Amino acid sequence: MIRVLILGTGGMASTHAEAYAQMEGVSLVAGVDTSQANLAVFKQTHHVPHGFLSIRDALAWGEFDAVSNVTPDAVHHRTTIPLLAAGKHVLCEKPLATNQQDAEQMAQAAAAAGVVNMVNLTYRNVPALMHAADMVARGDIGEVRHFEASYLQSWLTQDAWGDWRTEDQWLWRLSSEHGSLGVLGDVGVHILDYASFAAGSDAAEVSCRLQTFPKAEGDQIGPYRLDANDSMTMHLALQNGAIGVIHASRFASGHLNDLSLRLFGTNGGLDVGFAGGESRLRVCLGDNLQDGKWSDLPTPQVNTNFVRFIDAIRTGKDVQPDFARGAALQRVLDLAVASNTDSFCNQVV
Repeated sequence: MIRVLILGTGGMASTHAEAYAQMEGVSLVAGVDTSQANLAVFKQTHHVPHGFLSIRDALAWGEFDAVSNVTPDAVHHRTTIPLLAAGKHVLCEKPLATNQQDAEQMAQAAAAAGVVNMVNLTYRNVPALMHAADMVARGDIGEVRHFEASYLQSWLTQDAWGDWRTEDQWLWRLSSEHGSLGVLGDVGVHILDYASFAAGSDAAEVSCRLQTFPKAEGDQIGPYRLDANDSMTMHLALQNGAIGVIHASRFASGHLNDLSLRLFGTNGGLDVGFAGGESRLRVCLGDNLQDGKWSDLPTPQVNTNFVRFIDAIRTGKDVQPDFARGAALQRVLDLAVASNTDSFCNQVV
């Protein structure tokens, strides 16, 4: 039996708890949260026997093997390091940290501890993406030359997910003082991984423009200063020589939570889409290249990150995306922020 503790019992924690509840040989044994009220609700909802108000108390108890870290971004580093030192396997929510130095320290600590470590980049659960990555790795589209990718949300223009003006779970994402790197850190990390993973190559060069739009009087709602970026556009060169563009926004009216990726190679193209919880893969290969004909390709189901995390603990094998991948992505995010502040483009007027 693999005993799992969930660290941070806010909204996303339920997704983790429900995933583990569906697995045989896995027991959700404890939750940790500095909020006693949140912890009590979590324990009752998911029938969790133990609860702690600090990591120190949980480690003193020690009756767990693995941890899902679902704390806010800004505390991933300081909450994960003691768990690794105690030899616990860790699945950490994305982004791994809020800066490259912390992310690299986490990756090094995980490697030194010899434990299973994984970043919950949830779109690795998308069948079309995983199949596209396999096709690129096999050389089905030849050498990748160009790509374009987007992650579009519209929760700043509609309340399909709730009223961001009144709910803390959304407001903190708009405030750098509350640990948010804006859309770049929240969903930009997803689409960056989505594109570069499928293209089969890490980033080599990056330039980025970040934009924060006025959303409230004085750009403030209660304790939240609304200064985190709302939209980003990024130009990326990969180590395999491919170049492309990535953009993400919370102002993409009409798009609830949609990802897209188009990869173009010397022998064909791939079009990966994810919307409404469903993925699809379209291809243009072989004889169809002459007429530019695209066709749908069926994709096999894949195991979720949660299942692969538990399987890796059982087998002792490495699993992706690991902390080293999280640190590599964080390096690109840091460079993206730096390129924006360096005013990489000349003003036209």
